[in-house]
Amino acid sequence: MGYLSFLRDNSRWLTGGFLLTFFSTFGMTSFIALSAGDIRRDYGLSHGEFGTLYMFATLASALSLPRLGQIVDRYSVRKVVLFVVPMLALASASMALSRHLVLLFVTIYLLRLFGQGMMVHAAYTATARWFSAQRGRALSAVILGHNAGDAVIPMGFVLIAASVGWRNGWLLATAALALIAVPAIALLVAEDRKPRSSDPEVPRIDARDWTRVEVVRDPVFYLLLLGVMAPGLIVTTLFFHQVYLVELRGWSLEVFASSFLVAAVVNAVFTLVVGLLLDRFSGVALLPFVLLPLGLACLLLGLVDAQWGAFGFMALLGISNGLSTTLFGAVWPEVYGLKHLGSIRALIVSAGVFASAIGPGLTGFLIDGGVSYPAQIVAMAIYCFAISFVLLLASRRIRARSQEQAIPVAVGV
Repeated sequence: MGYLSFLRDNSRWLTGGFLLTFFSTFGMTSFIALSAGDIRRDYGLSHGEFGTLYMFATLASALSLPRLGQIVDRYSVRKVVLFVVPMLALASASMALSRHLVLLFVTIYLLRLFGQGMMVHAAYTATARWFSAQRGRALSAVILGHNAGDAVIPMGFVLIAASVGWRNGWLLATAALALIAVPAIALLVAEDRKPRSSDPEVPRIDARDWTRVEVVRDPVFYLLLLGVMAPGLIVTTLFFHQVYLVELRGWSLEVFASSFLVAAVVNAVFTLVVGLLLDRFSGVALLPFVLLPLGLACLLLGLVDAQWGAFGFMALLGISNGLSTTLFGAVWPEVYGLKHLGSIRALIVSAGVFASAIGPGLTGFLIDGGVSYPAQIVAMAIYCFAISFVLLLASRRIRARSQEQAIPVAVGV
C-alpha cells in the first residue's frame, strides 16, 4: 500500500491522532513561555522564582502521569479524549483568569499534565494499538501534529496577545480547545480501528504482554529510559539557555531564530522517513542509532563558534527529533506488548517530563558555579554517544529474548 493511499484509507484515525498532538501545543514549554514575561509582571515574580515554580509544577505532573496514564488501558480512546481535552481547556481558562500564586501553580501543573503529558500519551498509545504492520508510518503522520502546532499556534498567539492582551489570548485558546478540539477529535476516534484484510502482513511480532510490575523489574527497561530521557533533558536545556549561548558566542539573535526553520523542515521530512524505516525494519533494530544525530548536534554546537554552526546544529536536531519522537513512539509494543501499553508508556512519558524539568535548572546551577556552558554541551554529546552503545547492548538483549520466547511456539510446546 502506497503512503498516500494509506493516509486516505486511514484518514479518520490519523487525523484524530494528529489533532491530539497539534492541540497538545497549549501545554508545551515553548507555548507557555510566550506568556512568561506577562506572568512574572502580573505576579511579581523574578526569573528565578518563576523558573522554580514552573519546575516544581512540571515535576508534579511527571509524578502524576504513571497513575493517570493507566486510563488509556481501561477506557476507550473517545472516553479518554472527552476527559483529557476538556481538562486542558480548563487549565487554559485558569491561566486567563488566575490572580493567585497557588492557582498559577495548579494551572501550570494541569497544562503540563494534560498537554505535554496525557494528550501526547493518548495519541501515541492509540496509534500504536490501531496499527501494526504500518505502525511507523502511522506514528509519523500523527507526530506531524507537533510540527504543525509549533508552526501555527505560537505565532497566532503572539499576534492575538498583541491585539487583545495575553489573558484574552488564553481565553481564545480555551475556546479553540472546547469548541474545535473536543468535538472534532471525539468524532474522529469514536470507533477504534480494526485490522483489515487489505492490511499488509506484519513483518514482526510484538512481544508478549508484560505487566507494569514485570516491566519495572526488567533491567532492560532502565537502559531504554537512559535513551528516552536524553532528548527531553538536552533539547529543553539548550532552548531554555539559548539567549545565554547566543550572547556567549556573539551571534545575532535574529539569525539564530531564523535557524529554527531549518530544524522544522528537516524534522518534518525525517519524521516521514523514519516512519517508513520502522515499517521496513523495526524499532528495536534502529535503537542504537537514535541518539547519534543529537550527539553530533551537541558536538557541533559546543565546539563551533561561527554563526553557521547554529544552522548545522538545527539540521542535526531536526534529524534527531524526527528519529527519536517516532522511534520512541513505536518501539514499546515490540519490547513489552500491547495489553498494558498505556500504563507502561505512562511511566516512560513521566520519565521524559521529569528529565525536561531538571535539565534547565541543573545546567543553570553549573553555569552559576562557573562551569563552561560549551563544555557542558560537549558533555551532553559524550553522553549521547555513550548511551548509544548502551542501547546497542539493550537492542541485542531484546532480540535474543524475543527469539527465546519464540522457540516454544516453533517446536509446538
